[in-house]
Amino acid sequence: MQKIYKFGKFDLNKDERILSEGDKSIPLAPKVFDTLLLLVQNKGHLLTKEELFEKIWKDSFVEENNLAQNISYLRKVLGENKKNKFIETVPKRGYRFVADVSVNVPQTLKADLQTEDLPKTQYVQSGDANIAYQVIGEGDIDIVFVMGWVSHLEYFWKEPNFAEFLNRLASFSRLILFDKRGTGLSDRVPLSQLPTLEQRMEDVHAVMDAVGSKKATLIGVSEGGPMCSLFAATYPERTSALVMIGTYAKRIKDEDYPWGVSKDDRERFFELMQEEWGTAVGIEDRAPSLADDESFRNWWATYLRMGASPGAAVALTKMNAEIDVRQVLLSIRVPSLVIHRKGDLCLKVEEGRFVAKSIPNCKYVELDGIDHLPFVGDQKKILDEIEEFLLDVQYSEEFDRVLATVLSIKINDFSKDFEEFEKTTTRKIKLHRGKISSFTENELLATFDGPARAVRCAKDIRASTKNLGLDLRTGLHTGECDVLGEKYSGAAVEIARQIADSAKTGEILTSRTVKDLTAGSGILFEENGKKIIPETNAEWRLFLIEN
Repeated sequence: MQKIYKFGKFDLNKDERILSEGDKSIPLAPKVFDTLLLLVQNKGHLLTKEELFEKIWKDSFVEENNLAQNISYLRKVLGENKKNKFIETVPKRGYRFVADVSVNVPQTLKADLQTEDLPKTQYVQSGDANIAYQVIGEGDIDIVFVMGWVSHLEYFWKEPNFAEFLNRLASFSRLILFDKRGTGLSDRVPLSQLPTLEQRMEDVHAVMDAVGSKKATLIGVSEGGPMCSLFAATYPERTSALVMIGTYAKRIKDEDYPWGVSKDDRERFFELMQEEWGTAVGIEDRAPSLADDESFRNWWATYLRMGASPGAAVALTKMNAEIDVRQVLLSIRVPSLVIHRKGDLCLKVEEGRFVAKSIPNCKYVELDGIDHLPFVGDQKKILDEIEEFLLDVQYSEEFDRVLATVLSIKINDFSKDFEEFEKTTTRKIKLHRGKISSFTENELLATFDGPARAVRCAKDIRASTKNLGLDLRTGLHTGECDVLGEKYSGAAVEIARQIADSAKTGEILTSRTVKDLTAGSGILFEENGKKIIPETNAEWRLFLIEN
């Protein structure tokens, strides 16, 4: 797909290698064009002389004066003066392009993007599902873009505003897009197997691995925010930064979260979806400024219909309503940015404020506007904030604290065969991708990067060791852990231990955090009362895992 960078009076067509001013083409020597293109693609970012030489004159020996001559010529061509600045010199270091830059899709493509014009859709297997993904852009930053609700990769590009939004992201990054399993071009799955947050994280891993991305910035829109926040807290070593736009921590209101929707309102929306899916459902709240635009309404209706079936859409929305990531937000340690529009009619601005306040050292930006979808309304302000944040952010290479689900099994009677128990239990933990932190005759401690896997492992251990006649009491909690080698410690470990102490023989008890993060997994919980956890000096709701 062609990409045209616009700045001042000029258009820079990357693919045709043309700089133009209106209808006039301005001839540039190849290396001069390459210099301008590189500066424009990295707008606002300092490019050192060494970087410029490496990328423009790779494998060639040239004098430093060659670069200075290129810059001087470009300033002349662009008509630069004190009032009209394009290229800034950073003494003894390099250069920075300082003019505003936007990225446009040519009108011929905007009018009707044909299949052959779209970015190539590829597939990677994640577990038993094939996940559709696309990659565009050539920037040094990898961005994984996670759309909320439902998605359809190829229908992203059918809407000019959305195409413009994605192209702008791709102008300063390598942009990675994917459809969640059960939606869009990814494998459709039974309604009982729609992806949990845990599975969505696995799908992100699979796509990142497929494109060779070791570390990426996650951008989550609306419902995409909770998954991105969980990924960032659980896998900080693979997360460069976290950006959330128009997002939330919890969907249903309660005493501690008064901004969500009521259960009655949510039920009415489920009924509306079931009856009217395939029409422009929800457009009045998500894109009010374009709600009366016939072309946009038609695109939105088709996009929803292509994104998911009515049953899948309702099931996904019900599952999202059960999610609560409030405790997760406290554990995020990567650079984070939350953007929310003041008049968002879908998710209240107080929700964005709450999310940002809960994340340590988070940057929060509040913008004017009533639209929920970031590509509707003034998208430039959102994109400018994202680009500026990612160019300025300081990345950390090492993390000694991560979010994990801790499994504590208390063993009261080891008159039975310890060796057999250890062998069986170790095998089960490995099968569920857990890590053993410590194993004694009194207690087993293990950690998991997914709460559903931890719960299933606990149930598996209970079932497979039942014939050994052991007195086992099990507790589970998801929280921040200190990591030193294979050893996990900290408040989350102590809370899991306290929960295990509260369990009766044969019981598996969990904190509410575990329950909230396993929405859609099919795991059944029963309220088991409240307990004061000495480690936190607070009252915790506990839940019993049903057999």
